[in-house]
Amino acid sequence: MASGLQYMRHGEGFLLVYSITDRDSFDSISAYHRQILRVKDTESVPIVLVGNKCDLENERRIDKNGCRFVETSAKLGLNVTGAFLDLVRRIRDRNKELLHLRRISRIVSSSPTLELPGAGCWNSGCIVS
Repeated sequence: MASGLQYMRHGEGFLLVYSITDRDSFDSISAYHRQILRVKDTESVPIVLVGNKCDLENERRIDKNGCRFVETSAKLGLNVTGAFLDLVRRIRDRNKELLHLRRISRIVSSSPTLELPGAGCWNSGCIVS
């Protein structure tokens, strides 16, 4: 488990894969999802939910309602590349967003502070940053 936590700490995005024919595999990804969020200490982690074995539709145990996901068939090679590309897109979008937030933070923190007359704890002035 320690090596899994190491991957979670350093991973920029995650594919959570379950079998559409196995309810237990679907239920277990919820624990992985919670653990990823805890280890990363943020809610904004790029994660793609992948339902594998879509070639076994007649054995489906997981319905399609209520969740955004990608279905694949590793056996037939269906949507496997698409699932990875979706994850890479999400990672790239998140990195762009973080870069933008860092730039804004630097601009705000490097702005001079202007104190207006009467500023302070007890007076009714204000401090403009």
